[in-house]
Amino acid sequence: MPKTDSSRLERLTAIITQLQTKRLITSTMLSEKFGVSVRTIYRDIRALEKSGIPIITQEGRGYSIIEGYRLPPIMFTEKEANALITAEQLLSLNKDKSFVYDLKEAINKIRAVLRHDSKDKAELLSSRVFIWERNDQINISNILSSIQIALTNFNPVKLKYISDNESVTQRDVEPFALVTSSKMGWYLIAWCRLRNDFRTFRLDRMQQIDILTGHFEPHKITMQEYYEKYRNF
Repeated sequence: MPKTDSSRLERLTAIITQLQTKRLITSTMLSEKFGVSVRTIYRDIRALEKSGIPIITQEGRGYSIIEGYRLPPIMFTEKEANALITAEQLLSLNKDKSFVYDLKEAINKIRAVLRHDSKDKAELLSSRVFIWERNDQINISNILSSIQIALTNFNPVKLKYISDNESVTQRDVEPFALVTSSKMGWYLIAWCRLRNDFRTFRLDRMQQIDILTGHFEPHKITMQEYYEKYRNF
């Protein structure tokens, strides 16, 4: 197969992956990602449509694949599989147990689509990659997964929270963002209905959480605007 045909086939396959992983993607985004012209992307999209891929074109907005349509899993290269195994080791140090559990379940599903030889190599690499860190129990939590669901569905959350002075308070909050580092664990940035302002809460200080019914209006502030106004930790 000529090199130009091979590179185009790789690009078409990669475009399918992008369409499956994003709800909507523009021709400009695709052209920038693959280093080709927008006109080339138009031709690629037409070629995919002719091959039977049910692509929806939203004029002035971009492309998506019809809801519910799924293609067979695309095989990972050896380098991609290695990157995933290494990422699993790095992210397993996360200070939230629910996150680590969900991550391992996701990686196991990814392993399931690897070729047999890639699985063997992935197992070998997994047993030979180590991340050493002091085994402390600072800022350990087990509720990140629930907080993430509340954040993405715009559900308010009732917290039983231990403040800095060790007093226990009840807060109804509207999750806005999550912040972490390998040292400090997870923090929730949320609109506090009690204080009528944004506040930052440590997940390991949440004694109890209840995801409330109903939804709140998404906050208009961006993360950049938040940091400029509230940079406080």
